[in-house]
Amino acid sequence: MGYSRVVWGMSALLWLIITVLWCVWFGAPAVAVAVTFAILPDIALIGAFAEKGRLKPERVAFYNAMHNALVAVAVLAVGLVIFFLTGGMDGGSWFLGIAGLAWFVHIAADRALNFGRRAPDGSIIPVV
Repeated sequence: MGYSRVVWGMSALLWLIITVLWCVWFGAPAVAVAVTFAILPDIALIGAFAEKGRLKPERVAFYNAMHNALVAVAVLAVGLVIFFLTGGMDGGSWFLGIAGLAWFVHIAADRALNFGRRAPDGSIIPVV
């Protein structure tokens, strides 16, 4: 296992703990958002397989977009800004923050398990 995969795994675990704590604090609606955004990136896999382990080339761009860590971090950052501008722990809007967290945890866990982005032919690019 490469060093990068270990770092992704540690990151996934840290942010999963933070997501769970936020869900405990904000309750069932937050859990629903977290679960939804934790599985959301894999909608790119529905009907996308050309053969075992390889996506159809026309689906690769969508898969890679849904598994782009920078997009998830951007959603998280915007969500945190909105959260603090709308009152923070005193009733701030937490939706985007938890959505970004759960989305990033999914991506980090994928990277830790060696499911990297996809090559143009649909094969997995290993995480090194």
